[in-house]
Amino acid sequence: MANQRYLSLDVFRGATVALMILVNNPGSWSHLYPPLAHAAWHGCTLTDLVFPFFLFAVGNAMAFALPVHSDAFYRHVARRTLWIFGLGLFLNLSPFIRWSDEGELVWRNLDLLRWLGVLQRIGLAYFFSALVVRLVPQRALPIFAAGILLAYWALCLTFGAADDPYSLEGFWGTAVDRALLGANHLYKGEGVPFDPEGMVSTLPCIAQVLIGYLIGRYPASNPPSLRVVARLVVAGLAMILIGWVWSAVMPLNKKIWTSSYVVFTSGWAALVMAALVWLLEIRKHGGSWRELALAFGCNPLFIFCLSGFLPRVIWLLRWPAGIRPDGKVNYANALSWPYDRIIEPAFADPRLGSLVYALAMVAFYGSIAMWMRRRSIFIKV
Repeated sequence: MANQRYLSLDVFRGATVALMILVNNPGSWSHLYPPLAHAAWHGCTLTDLVFPFFLFAVGNAMAFALPVHSDAFYRHVARRTLWIFGLGLFLNLSPFIRWSDEGELVWRNLDLLRWLGVLQRIGLAYFFSALVVRLVPQRALPIFAAGILLAYWALCLTFGAADDPYSLEGFWGTAVDRALLGANHLYKGEGVPFDPEGMVSTLPCIAQVLIGYLIGRYPASNPPSLRVVARLVVAGLAMILIGWVWSAVMPLNKKIWTSSYVVFTSGWAALVMAALVWLLEIRKHGGSWRELALAFGCNPLFIFCLSGFLPRVIWLLRWPAGIRPDGKVNYANALSWPYDRIIEPAFADPRLGSLVYALAMVAFYGSIAMWMRRRSIFIKV
C-alpha cells in the first residue's frame, strides 16, 4: 500500500517539474499562449500554479517521509536545507563566466549575485515547516498554518502603502528585502530591485508546505479508496472557494505570494492529487504519460537543476552572425539557433513554434530522467 500511495505523489511531483520546464523554456518569451505566461501582477494562470504545486508536493512528501520522531531529525532537515539552498546559489552564479561587451569571457561579478531564487525559497519553506511539524502539536497545525496566512495579511495592511499595499512599490516586503539583502542582490525583472522569491514573501510559503503536509497526512495513513478521493475533492473545492472569496480584498498574486493565492493554488493542487489517486490507485490507469511523470518525480531536484544549468552553459557557445546597424557584431548562439533557424520558420503562428520548442525541451530532459530511472539512478539531497 505504501508504494501505491507513493506513486501518486511521485507522479504529481514529476508532472509539476515537467510543467516547470515547459513554462521556463519557450522558444521566445515574446510569443506565449496566455496560460503559459505568468500573470503580469495580480491574477493566476496555469503557469502561476507550478511553483505552489511544488511547495505543496514538498509538504506531501513530508507527510510520508519526514523523520519527525527520529533523533536524527534536526541533522536531516539541516542537511537537506543547506543542499537545496546551496544548489540555488550555484544556479544563480552559473555558468560563472559571461561574455563582456568587448567580446571577451570574464568572470561573473559576485557583487551582483542574486541571493534568493526558486530553490532557496523551497529550502527555507521546507526548513521552517519541518520545524513547525516537529514542535507544534499535530492537531494545532491547521490553526498554525491559518495563523501564518492571517498574520501575513495583517502585516501587508499594516506596513504596506495605504493606497495600495499589494503593488510593486507599495508591498512592504520590497523595502525589507532591499534593506536586508541590498538592491544589487535582488531580481531586476520588474524593472526595479524586487525579488519575487524575497524573504518576506517566503513567510506564506511555509503555510503552503504545511497545507501540503496536512492534505498528505490522510492518504499517508489510509489505503487508497473513493473516501480518500472524496475528502481530497472536498478540501480542494473548499480552499478554491475560500481563496477566490479572499481575493476580493487580498488579490491573487504570485510575485508577493498573497495569502489568498496560497489557499487558492493549494485547492487546485488537492484536486489534482485527488484525480491522480483515482486514476492511478483506484482505476489503475497507466501509460507513457505516467512513466514520464514518474521519471521526472524520481529525480526532481536534479532534473530541475540540470534544466537551469545546461541552457546557461550552451548560451556561451556563440559565433558571429553579421553586423548590427550600430556597427557592432551580431552573434548567434547554440541555444537559440534551433528555434530561430528551424522551428520558428516552420510555423505561421510564432506562439505555436515557441510551444513546440518548449515541448522539445521537456522531451529532452524527460529522456534523461527516463534513462536515470531505468538504471536506478536516484540523486537525492
